[in-house]
Amino acid sequence: MREIGLTIGMLILSNVFMTFAWYAHLKALGHKPWMIAALISWGIAFFEYMLQVPANRIGYTVLSVAQLKILQEVITLTVFIPFAMLYLKEPLKLDYLWAALCMVAAVYFIFRAQ
Repeated sequence: MREIGLTIGMLILSNVFMTFAWYAHLKALGHKPWMIAALISWGIAFFEYMLQVPANRIGYTVLSVAQLKILQEVITLTVFIPFAMLYLKEPLKLDYLWAALCMVAAVYFIFRAQ
C-alpha cells in the first residue's frame, strides 16, 4: 500500500510539472516565438520526468501497466481541470463531469478483480 501512495503522490507532482510544461506557455509566453516556449517547456518537463519515471517504476512493483496508465489519466484530469480554471481562466464545463465519469468506468474495469 505504501508503494501505491508514493506512486500517486509522485504522479500528482509530475502532472503539475507536465501541465505547466504543456499549457502554461499559451498564457505566459504567447508573445514569444514557439521555439522559446518549447525550450522552456522542455526545461519544465525535465522535472516531470524526474518524478514520473521513478513513480512508474515504484508503481510497477504492485500495479500492472494498464493500472498505472489509467491511474495516470485520472491524475491528469484531476490536475488539469483546476489548472485550466485557475491559471488559464477557462470556465467550468459539464463536459469535465462526463469525462470524469468515463474515467471512473475506466478505473472500475482496469482495477476489478479478474
